[in-house]
This record gives sequence, C-alpha cells and structure tokens, in this order.
Amino acid sequence: MTATPPTTREVVDAFFARFAAGDMPGLLDLFADRVDFLVPGDPEVPWTGARSGRDEIAEFFTLLGTELTPEEFTIDTTLVEGGHAVTTGRSRFRVLSTGRSFLNEFALHFTVADGKITGYRMHEDSHAISAAYAA
Repeated sequence: MTATPPTTREVVDAFFARFAAGDMPGLLDLFADRVDFLVPGDPEVPWTGARSGRDEIAEFFTLLGTELTPEEFTIDTTLVEGGHAVTTGRSRFRVLSTGRSFLNEFALHFTVADGKITGYRMHEDSHAISAAYAA
C-alpha cells in the first residue's frame, strides 16, 4: 500500500513551520528536485532571481539568514485550490549591511504536486527592499 502524499495545505503549512524553526534540511525536503522558483526584483538584492535545483534553493534561504535580521513575520491568509496555494502576509526585516529595515507586504504562490513544492513565486515590495539595500 502506497502512502498518500500530503495535501497542498499540509505542504504549505509545513513550509512555514520549518521556515520559522530554521529547519533548513526539513524545508528543503519539501521541494521537488526541480522547481520553477522565482523572486523578481533588483539584481543588487542578493536573493532575487530564478532558481531551480535544491542547491540553488538552499542558497536562497541561506542568503535570507545571512543578509537579514527578522523583526516581524505575519501570515494573513492562505488560499488553496488543488495544487495551488497563495499566502499573503507582511514581514519586516533589517538589512545587516546597511542597518535599514523594510516593511514587505507579500504574496507567495506555491505549486504543489505529489506532496512536493514544484513552483515558488514570491511577490514582494521590491522597491522597499531595494531602498533598504541602497548605500
């Protein structure tokens, strides 16, 4: 008997729980081997751009941890339909290199198939983030 893969909601909930706990191995385990992963924004911001493999995705989350200090992170809602989930929320981070903080209203679109994240699109306030990085 084959185990049923986790639902889209379960995968997204696990993503945020593991992210909050700093559980990088557990977080990466939620991603498929190849992912359509995109965070658009200013190329001067270290974590923006497209990624695909687990090593690149690990680099993304490592950069968040080495570039930023979290000050606030709130999830407002998560909407799920089939293999898609969109989470909205707000975060405030301080950029370590400049000491500036930014408020970020975000929407994160996940695509989930067979219990793994296959798509990750972060829509964030790229202007506020870019300004916080400005020298």
